[in-house]
Amino acid sequence: MQQALADDIDEIIVNPKTYANEYAYHKVFAELRQHDPIHWTNPVGYRPFWTVSRHDDIMAIELNAKKFLNDPRQFLVSAADEDLLFEQTGSRNLARNLVAMDNPDHRAYRALTASWFGAKSLKSLEGEIAALARKTVDHMVALGGACDFAKEVSAWYPLRTIMIVLGVPREDEPLMLSLSQKLFGNTDAEAGGGDGIKSMMEAFATFSDYFGKVTQDRRRNPRNDVATVLATATIDGQPIGEAERNAYYLIVAAAGHDTTSSAISGGLLALIEKPAELEKLCANPDLIGKAVDEFVRWTTPVKHFFRTAVEDCDIRGKAVKAGDNLMMCYPSGNRDEAVFDAPFAFRVDRPDANKHLAFGYGPHLCLGNALAKMEMRLLFKEIIGRIDNFKLTGSPAWVEASFVSGLKRLPISYSIKATS
Repeated sequence: MQQALADDIDEIIVNPKTYANEYAYHKVFAELRQHDPIHWTNPVGYRPFWTVSRHDDIMAIELNAKKFLNDPRQFLVSAADEDLLFEQTGSRNLARNLVAMDNPDHRAYRALTASWFGAKSLKSLEGEIAALARKTVDHMVALGGACDFAKEVSAWYPLRTIMIVLGVPREDEPLMLSLSQKLFGNTDAEAGGGDGIKSMMEAFATFSDYFGKVTQDRRRNPRNDVATVLATATIDGQPIGEAERNAYYLIVAAAGHDTTSSAISGGLLALIEKPAELEKLCANPDLIGKAVDEFVRWTTPVKHFFRTAVEDCDIRGKAVKAGDNLMMCYPSGNRDEAVFDAPFAFRVDRPDANKHLAFGYGPHLCLGNALAKMEMRLLFKEIIGRIDNFKLTGSPAWVEASFVSGLKRLPISYSIKATS
């Protein structure tokens, strides 16, 4: 079985460059799904782990939160960077946020903002976000028919949405964008500095300082925003800790923006590369809801999360030991031939697109998934209504990062539709 895999497959799995090359990634993981879907991975410079590449196995692990914990390993970091993190923070995780928590803490902390990301709150925000989508396409019009869509459009629209939710000022958007790029693109020299965990720690320190000031302001001047909720939050009658609060801000501000940005730019690229699908969507805008799920499945901005086994168990005949780490590989799960019909075909009317795992699954389903889908739906409604004749004017480029990755460049030209 192992002989069917490349000799250096473990190094390929952890190499950030793999995640900037869709062909390379999907080739390797298609082989893993076929020959070794629960693959013991022991790359040089990393603590070993099981690579989990099949959709059903990822779902089963995510659902069994008692036997597979988020703590203590959250995402792929080299052993040297883990040691540096531990030396600086006393933990092998950057921050104790929702993603790193297990119950009962996860349930309690998630409940603090759950209503803000629920249907009632989203309905109240829809008009404001729709107006922001219109302004975003106004900006595309003003750019005169050519832009780097990833840098000039999709990076800013979801960021501005999150700034509205948090209630922080528009003038701080460049800082928030820079920090989120350093956090998630930290292994990419162009996108995030290329310094790995050092860039991540520096960005988190700046985030913490910034939101520490926001917290003090909201305690003096409460508003109707998520920043006020977190600044004044209590659990069991006690204020939440400063570290947990700053980590919460981080997960809302950075993760809530960067992943949506990647799905938007990747979705547009797929439409450009598959003009028949773009034509289908333009002819039937009611498909936008399904198309958004397909954008998310197709791009899968979050590439993995880890879980740690609590006890010995068997997964597809592999003896997983208590304490073993498992890397759940979401883009692989979202191309699983056993689940999706023709998984390498991009279809805006795909009936099974909502089976994707890009938002996670089970108790750790992404808190902001409904907001992200609403943002995309409103933006693409504006785009297909006002813009056409999309063309690539250069080569797209992806962030070289194994954790969260998407397009860093998408140079395009387009025409503005005539108004009646």
